[in-house]
Amino acid sequence: MKNILLIVILFFGVNGIAQQDAWVYFNAKDNVQASLDNPISILSQQAIDRKNTHGVSIDERDVPVNETFIALLKAPETGITVFAKSKWFNAVYVRGSEEAINALVNNFDFVESVEFADQSLNSNSRISVENDKFSVEDTNVTFTYGSTQEQIEQIGVNFLHLDDFTGEGIVVAVMDSGFPNVDTMDAFQRLRDNGDLLGGYDFVDRNTNVHAFTGNDHGTKVLSTMAGFVQDQYVGTAPDASYYLFRTEDVSSETPVEEAYWVEAAERADSLGVHIINTSLGYKAYDNPNYSHSNEDLNGNSTFITKGANIANEKGILVVTSAGNSGASGVGAPADGVGVLSIGAVDVDGNYAGFSSQGSAFQPTQKPDVSARGAAAVVINDQNVIVNNNGTSFSSPIMAGGIAALWQARPDATNNEIMQYVRMSASQYDNPDYFLGYGIPNLQMALDELLSVESNHIVGLEVFPNPASEFIYIQLPHGYNNISVKMYDMLGKLILEQHLDTSSNRVDVSSMSKGMYLLSIQSTDLSKTLKLIKS
Repeated sequence: MKNILLIVILFFGVNGIAQQDAWVYFNAKDNVQASLDNPISILSQQAIDRKNTHGVSIDERDVPVNETFIALLKAPETGITVFAKSKWFNAVYVRGSEEAINALVNNFDFVESVEFADQSLNSNSRISVENDKFSVEDTNVTFTYGSTQEQIEQIGVNFLHLDDFTGEGIVVAVMDSGFPNVDTMDAFQRLRDNGDLLGGYDFVDRNTNVHAFTGNDHGTKVLSTMAGFVQDQYVGTAPDASYYLFRTEDVSSETPVEEAYWVEAAERADSLGVHIINTSLGYKAYDNPNYSHSNEDLNGNSTFITKGANIANEKGILVVTSAGNSGASGVGAPADGVGVLSIGAVDVDGNYAGFSSQGSAFQPTQKPDVSARGAAAVVINDQNVIVNNNGTSFSSPIMAGGIAALWQARPDATNNEIMQYVRMSASQYDNPDYFLGYGIPNLQMALDELLSVESNHIVGLEVFPNPASEFIYIQLPHGYNNISVKMYDMLGKLILEQHLDTSSNRVDVSSMSKGMYLLSIQSTDLSKTLKLIKS
């Protein structure tokens, strides 16, 4: 009876009026040009520096939402509650009756449009998909002694550590469900002593004490795989990176407001100059099945969180996310994102973990992208105990930390370049599938390839012109024949493949879109990757 009562209250409220969730989009912002002329008024200096370094423009999306608009929507007479805001979308996430939400368009001239989470109210119905994203993760098998050696060596990050690339100077934002005891645990003492725990925010409870919520330690475990350190027992993949912690997941319910919290946190991460976002969360099914995402929705750029993740990518942030724990039921959002690096799970021997969400033809780019240890991954819980847990929730931060170490080694590389070289270093790059994606990366190999782009000139090998508009010509070294040429876009998609020899050295690029590509030239004793600009 209690459960029935709770459902009635959730969907109909205390007044018997059906409650709906929706995004409300505004049609204007205040002081846009003044803000763009003086970006330090809206962004941190670190964010400005990061954007300048990687050629990312500061635009109107960086300007905050008009707080006066929000205050007007919060007035008691509107009958709605505002839960989250997004400057990238110039929108707020609200809850109220269908009538009250629809009335906003007519009552406020600054309201551009309304999009209900229940798509049937927008003349498009959705189907319900089962997806319990934490169900396989709480195995919590404790052991007396263990180390992260195998999960670190599996992706080659140990070689980066030997070269003193441990994430120093890279800022990571972790979006998750709870971070209890991170501020007191011995496993994070080194992080705190080094000043690398930069702070955070609880977007669910709206307070700055991100450690106060103790109802779930998922975020603590996730952070441990990157930043945890126990002398002679445990080392995370990026122990010297700096971290912001953001609580965006409300474990007491499953509603689309969590997508809005996530986007708001991503916007704050961008304004703080974060390099990498790790999100071990995914969204597909909701408590109200009318809000759930269908497989067709997971097409890389449709759900609110995925669109937000893609904008984060455009802003120069490298977004790393767990593929999900739904097996053949498919990836969730934002793992489907075209600008997102989604991580599947393998066991200690590199075999596919049966719970790891599989990609499908619904995604326009390869999903998952790559894979890392997620079966019996070694983590530290909020009681400072080293345990084994299952889940792509842990393969994602293991990879994100490794990427932080890689990016430290090549800080001039863009987020998309880093992602592409991680893919290219993976174990089945030439034969990806929906289980492991491109396979298990070797981050040492990725670094070697990144370095070879600017160096390791091969005598006799020339590619011209660059930039190119119609054709490129590849002059091969003497004695080389049967050269394989492959062209990839910065999302890792194979655009062109051709075989060359000394009698045929021209490649037609006229049909390709303008932009930057990676050109891979391979033969038995020749390997060269370089950037190509299509003009």
